[in-house]
Amino acid sequence: MSGRRAALPILVAAASAAAFLPALDGQFLNWDDSVNFLGNPGYRGLGWPQVRWMFTSALMGHYIPLTWLTLAANYVLGGMNPWGYHLVSILFHAANAVLLYFVALRLLAAGRPGSPAHWAAVFAALLWGVHPLRVESVAWVTERRDVVCGFFFLLAVLAYLRGVEPGGVLRGRWRQLSLAAFAAALLSKAAALPLPLALLLLDAYPLKRQALGWRRLLLEKAPYAALSVAAAGIALAVLPQAGEVTGYDRYGPAARLGMVGYSLMFYPRKFLWPSELSPLYELPARVALADWRFAASLIGVAVVTAVLVLARRRWPAGLAAWVYSALMVLPVSGIVHSGHQLAHDRYSYLSGLGFALLGGGVVAWVMTLRSQGRVRPFVTGVLGGGAALAVAALAAGSWEQSQTWRDSETLWRWAVDVDPACAVCRLNLGQAVLKDSKSGEARLAEAEGLFNEAIRLRTDYAEPYYNLGTALLVERRYEDAEAALRTFVRLAPARDVGPERLGLLSLVRGRYAEALPLLRQAAQMRGAASSPPAGTPADGDPALSEALGLLSDTPDTLLYIGQVLVEQGKGAAAAAVLRRAAALDPGAAAAQYWLAQAYQLTGDRPRREAALARLRALDPALAARVPSR
Repeated sequence: MSGRRAALPILVAAASAAAFLPALDGQFLNWDDSVNFLGNPGYRGLGWPQVRWMFTSALMGHYIPLTWLTLAANYVLGGMNPWGYHLVSILFHAANAVLLYFVALRLLAAGRPGSPAHWAAVFAALLWGVHPLRVESVAWVTERRDVVCGFFFLLAVLAYLRGVEPGGVLRGRWRQLSLAAFAAALLSKAAALPLPLALLLLDAYPLKRQALGWRRLLLEKAPYAALSVAAAGIALAVLPQAGEVTGYDRYGPAARLGMVGYSLMFYPRKFLWPSELSPLYELPARVALADWRFAASLIGVAVVTAVLVLARRRWPAGLAAWVYSALMVLPVSGIVHSGHQLAHDRYSYLSGLGFALLGGGVVAWVMTLRSQGRVRPFVTGVLGGGAALAVAALAAGSWEQSQTWRDSETLWRWAVDVDPACAVCRLNLGQAVLKDSKSGEARLAEAEGLFNEAIRLRTDYAEPYYNLGTALLVERRYEDAEAALRTFVRLAPARDVGPERLGLLSLVRGRYAEALPLLRQAAQMRGAASSPPAGTPADGDPALSEALGLLSDTPDTLLYIGQVLVEQGKGAAAAAVLRRAAALDPGAAAAQYWLAQAYQLTGDRPRREAALARLRALDPALAARVPSR
C-alpha cells in the first residue's frame, strides 16, 4: 500500500469521529441510562463479582457481557464521568468505519473487477460513518452495544472475505477468526444474528461462489448458524426482562404485516433523506393497513422489490443491498415486539451497511468509465465534488443531531417538536423537567401538564400515571398523587415501582406503619431482602430505618426522600439515603447540596465541609445557596 493509500483509513477514522464530537458534552439520559448506569452498581469494576454479573445478567432484556466489559473499563478509568463513555463509543465507531473501508475494498473489487476501488471504498465508509442515522448509536451511552457489536460483526465479515479469497473455500485461521468475531458480536448485542444469511448473500453477489455448490456453502455456514440459533434462544429468553412483550391479541397478523412493511421502507428512506430523526418513532395504538403510511410502505416494498428483481442482471448490487437491509431489519421489524417503538434509528447501524456499499459501487462505476475514456474528466470532477459535498452535508447533519443528545430535556423537546403526538416523548420530557434540581412552581406545572397530555394521547399507557403521581407528590398534593398512583397500580399490577411509590408517599406524610407493608411488597416483587437493615435506627425510629432500607437503589427516589427528611429535621436518616444517592450518581450536585444540610443537622462539620467541597466542584452556584445554618 502506497503512502497515499495508507492515509485513506486515517482519513475515514478522523472524519467518522469528528462528526460526533458534540456527543462528548453529553450527559447520562433518562432514556435507559438511568437504569443501566446511574442505578446499576453491578457493572462498576472489573473484579470477579462484576464480571460474574455481566455474564449472568440480562438487564432490560439484553444479554451483552462483552459490551458491559467495555463499560466497566470506562468506570475503572473514569468513574461516572459520561465524557469517557462517549469518547470510547466514538472511537469504536471510527474503528468500525475503517473496518468497513477494508470490507468495501474487497467487495467492490469483487463486484467490479479492475475498478479503482480505494476512493470508492472511502466514499462507502464515509457515507455510512458520518450519516446522521448513526447518531443514536454513537451519542447514546446505552447504545455502546451497537458500536461494539458492529466492530466484531465487521471483523467477522472481513475475516470471512479474507478466508475465501485464495481458493474460494473458507478454511484455516481466517475461518476461526471469523467465527470467534461472530461469537463476540453476539455477546455484544443480538443484532448480529442474521450474519449467516448475510454471508450466503455475499456468496451469491458479489463473490459469485455458487460454483462451489449451495450444499457446500450451506455446510460452510453451519457453525455460524449454530451460534446464531443459540444466541436467538438467549435473546428470546431474556426479552421479557425488557418489559411486556407485545401480544398478538393487541397487534394481530395484519398489524404485524403493516409494521414489517413500514420498517423495510423506513430505513432506506431515512438513509436517502435523514430529516426529522427522533429518539422514538412511537408505535400507534392501532396499526391498520388502510392507514396511508402502512399501505404506502407495503406498496413501496412490493414495487422496489419487483423493480430490483427485474433489473438484477444489469444491477445485481441494488437487489443485494435491498435484501441485506431486509435481512438485518426483519428481527426488529415487529414480528416479535417489545416496547413503544415502531422504528429506531439505531436499527440502521448494521442494516445500512449495504446501502453505503451501494454508494461506493456507484463511485467505482464512474471511475471505471473515466479510466476507459468513456466519461470526460470534467464530469467525473463534478460528480466527485458532489460526492464530497454530500459527505460534508451528512457530517454537518450528524454534528447538529449529536447536540440534541447532550441532555434529557434537549433530547425530548426535540422529539416532541418532531412528533407532537408522541405520548412517550412528552412523558420523558416531563420526567426531565421534573428532575431538574432548579425546578420551581412553573416547571412543576409544566411537568404535570406534559404527563396529563401523555395520558390524553394514550390512555392505554400506565407510565404517565406514575409520573403524574410523582409530580403531584413533589407539589405536596398528596390526595391527588395517591389517586394517580393507584391508577398506575391498577394498570400495571406487576410493576414493583407502584407499591414503592405509594410507600414513599406514606413516608413523606410521616405514616411509617402504613408505608412498611407497601415497601415490603415492592421489595418482594423485585426479589430484594425485606428484613430491616442492621445498625442504628434512623433518628431513633426503627420503622423509619426499615422503610429507608427497603427503598430501591434509584437515585431520584433516594434524593427526593433525603430532601424531605432534611426539611423534616431528620438529619441522620437523610444523610443515610443521600449517601446512597450520591454513590449511585457521583455527578449529581443536588445530592451533595442536601447532604451538606443533612450533616449540618447532625452536627457533623467535617462531613458537611467535604460535601460542600464536592458540591463546589460540581456546581459553584448551587454551593453558594447552601444555608450556613
